[in-house]
Amino acid sequence: MNKETLIQVQKRIQPYIHRTPVLTSELINTISGTQVYFKCENFQKMGAFKMRGATNAILNLSQEQREKGVVTHSSGNFAQALSLAAKKLGVKAYIVMPKNAPQVKKNAVKTYNGEIIECESTPIAREAMAKKVLQEKKATFIHPSNDDQVIFGNSTAAIELLEDYPDLDYIIAPVGGGGLIAGTALAAKYFSKSCKVVGGEPKNVDDAFRSKQSGKIETTNEGTTIADGLRTFLGDRNFPIIQKEVECIITVEEEEIIEAMKLIWERMKIIVEPSSAVAFAAVLKDKEKFKNKKVGVIISGGNVDVTNLPF
Repeated sequence: MNKETLIQVQKRIQPYIHRTPVLTSELINTISGTQVYFKCENFQKMGAFKMRGATNAILNLSQEQREKGVVTHSSGNFAQALSLAAKKLGVKAYIVMPKNAPQVKKNAVKTYNGEIIECESTPIAREAMAKKVLQEKKATFIHPSNDDQVIFGNSTAAIELLEDYPDLDYIIAPVGGGGLIAGTALAAKYFSKSCKVVGGEPKNVDDAFRSKQSGKIETTNEGTTIADGLRTFLGDRNFPIIQKEVECIITVEEEEIIEAMKLIWERMKIIVEPSSAVAFAAVLKDKEKFKNKKVGVIISGGNVDVTNLPF
């Protein structure tokens, strides 16, 4: 894995994704005491950064693998991303989703021609059903966050941000399964001289924060959070990158996530989901750390149920 690998990934997926804009706000800079550059992956195809990793993963498959299709388990953005990426590349996508996944997300998957296979809403049930589909269809399993090609694809959001603003001091990304922050850390390592990467994570599900401290993958956390996209655990592919290349992880309370989300909606006039607001909430939480610095914030997605807003 080197810089050249990521340059190739960026070229490979370019025709299939949007180069998303970077937005700024004088008022937000004043409130946060720093210069904030929002990398708006809420404007990405299907509304989240996950389109990058899903596309790269499928493009890396052999022709024989593509003909048999791909399978994943996801109740959210990766389900949509893999479905859309597969549709664009003429590949069949089997999506294992919990029965209780929001109907709006199931509808989106169907719109992108993904074939939904329902299961019970436990991680064990999801894994078991995905294995069953794998055996029956001989499809290739693509993990939403713990897959090298997904991580490399995800890195391109931060690569673009650093191409636009090479002198950033920090990039902050939300941490759930670890695929985005691991990719972001690789981008900072290879495409900047001194940019540090920091994670934002809900205090209620702080497994990544605890993993970084203990040096091993921690999972035991039954907490709930408004940032439902971040209720997943790190994996053996992304954790070593996070452990080595991410400076620290800042945990934020539920009220801080809601406040950050509201601020972005009101001041930036853009739709962001709670998981995205976690990264900005981390900046507001530790103003002293980021004071007068140039800080990139990855807005990971904007797929939000507008009938159920927290404010």
